[in-house]
Amino acid sequence: MAPMNIHPTAVVDASARIPASCRIGPYCVVGADVETGENCELVSHVVLDGPTKLGSDNKIYPFSVVGMDPQDISFAGEPTRLEIGDHNVIREYVTISRGTVKGGGVTRIGSHLLIMAYAHIGHDCVVGDHAMMVNAATLAGHVTIEEWAVVGALCAVHQFVRVGAHSYIGGGTIITRDVLPYSMTSAERDAHTYMLNKVGLQRRGFSQQRIAKLHHAYKVLLASKLNTSQALEKLRRESGLGEDVEALVRFIEASQRGIIR
Repeated sequence: MAPMNIHPTAVVDASARIPASCRIGPYCVVGADVETGENCELVSHVVLDGPTKLGSDNKIYPFSVVGMDPQDISFAGEPTRLEIGDHNVIREYVTISRGTVKGGGVTRIGSHLLIMAYAHIGHDCVVGDHAMMVNAATLAGHVTIEEWAVVGALCAVHQFVRVGAHSYIGGGTIITRDVLPYSMTSAERDAHTYMLNKVGLQRRGFSQQRIAKLHHAYKVLLASKLNTSQALEKLRRESGLGEDVEALVRFIEASQRGIIR
């Protein structure tokens, strides 16, 4: 470690592996069994505990607590981990817990995420690349957030729920069932899926043909008088669904908690 990159008020455990290209700001605490990639920055007042492994080019803002024990009453000090990818921005007061033995032992965070202030990622969660968690979004344990999903401000996501790829959850929504890929989901009282996330898909380069196929699938799922099983059967009988609709069908078929319609 290069002393010029570690502020004199920071406390860094001797076992931590921090490349010389990293910067540890004032009053940070880096615990044992922490490993970071190149060019990471802890701005100030960050607590980073282990076993935790970060990739390269991550920036963590003040008062975040990353890699501490899981908030689970059954946790008894077992060796569990947190793994974080590359190019993530973790803003103020974010908390991310390590995994539990019963949940597989690892909390996994992908790359290119924006995790805004006061967000919480619980034990054994898996968060995919390019996802976004807006201010005070909260994930209980064992939640899966797929790539490019957006969890809006003040959202709470129930344990074992999956949030599908390219979906968008409006602010203040309570999520207790799986959120469909490509969807926009929101609630004043009861959460419901109300449309395809068309603007988000356009921004990510989806062609009009891909969007049209997904729009048709959503009409079958949400706007017809068919129940979910009947809608899936209708979609399966149709030819030329495309990989996006096929992924949507597989997501629904794999649901354990049911889906939000």
